[in-house]
Amino acid sequence: MDFNFTEEQTMIRDSLAKLIKDKYDFDTRRKVVASKDGWRPEMWAQFVELGLTAAPFSEEDGGLGGGPIDAMVVMEEFGKGLVVEPFLQTVVIGGGFLKRGTTAQKEEHLAALIGGEAVFAFAYAEPKGRYNLADLETTAKKDGKGWKISGHKAVVVGAPWASHLIVTARTGGGRRDAKGVGVFIVPKSAKGVTTRDYPTVDGRRASEVYFDNVAVGPEAVIGEDSLGLVELVTDEAIAALAAEACGAMKVAQAMTVEYSKTRKQFGTPIGKFQVLQHRMVDMFMEAEQSVSMTYMATLKLGEDDVTRKKAASATKVRIGQAGRFVGQSAIQIHGGMGMTDELAIGHYFKRLTIIDSEFGNVDHHLKRYTDLSAAEVAVAAE
Repeated sequence: MDFNFTEEQTMIRDSLAKLIKDKYDFDTRRKVVASKDGWRPEMWAQFVELGLTAAPFSEEDGGLGGGPIDAMVVMEEFGKGLVVEPFLQTVVIGGGFLKRGTTAQKEEHLAALIGGEAVFAFAYAEPKGRYNLADLETTAKKDGKGWKISGHKAVVVGAPWASHLIVTARTGGGRRDAKGVGVFIVPKSAKGVTTRDYPTVDGRRASEVYFDNVAVGPEAVIGEDSLGLVELVTDEAIAALAAEACGAMKVAQAMTVEYSKTRKQFGTPIGKFQVLQHRMVDMFMEAEQSVSMTYMATLKLGEDDVTRKKAASATKVRIGQAGRFVGQSAIQIHGGMGMTDELAIGHYFKRLTIIDSEFGNVDHHLKRYTDLSAAEVAVAAE
């Protein structure tokens, strides 16, 4: 695949790579992850200053005129550095909803997001929902001109740092109906919102979020029947997440090759053993194939719904399988020490493992792809 970045995208990538190298080395990241807050607001401010929060948005929305490719460039570099700051949750997902919102929502919330004053988290998953975006027990009931939201959202990544939540809730229909999936902007400080914060295995922070008759006005509604929008933004998140995985896989493979040159067994560097050479070549190929799939998914985000969904699911399957192979192979070659907290490779393995389960694992997306393909065949046969 011949894919050339623009001058602006190349500049963002190079500037970000330098910033991460200078300010986000592994020892620094370990200290940040172990700290009370778990992130660095001052680093987020530098990302804002660098233009990362503005890059994927149109000039009409106050951005730099970019799009999903710009987000892909940023996320790959974040994957290389295991950056924990919530770019995916805030810019890709939060911004993905807001740029499709009303003019008032853009002026109030999207402008604050781009300027770094607002941080968003996506409260969509529920304890019994698995990966079905329409499986919602959280409800939003009409209350005069506004709404009252009640329910429980699980593993809301980035919520401890967020100022606002993007919440999915059922406005009508049955628990798993495609109709009646609403999307709301809820300040985390709103009365009735409570959270239980905790660290995740890959070094980030998440929350269980509880809503008890949380009152929001009509201006908080992004959509009352918006499952299609939720699926679109989630597919955009999958493409960005795939780019992060590509960055992590590239570093994990390079670290393993370097380690194999210094680790000796029977007086010989293990990198000279042919079986391990073959394994590391396979790791390289898995990472490169993942890059191609990520580009494909990103470029197809603007296509029709079925094409976009199939591309996102196919990419998520490839990323999940490749990430598992690269991560597990890296640990096997490093040996038991690869899982110690002091060695960086174990942290890349953990992140790749978690990426597989975000927004649907391999099995989920295999089924989604199969169902979409079968539906296409059925329509064509009519």
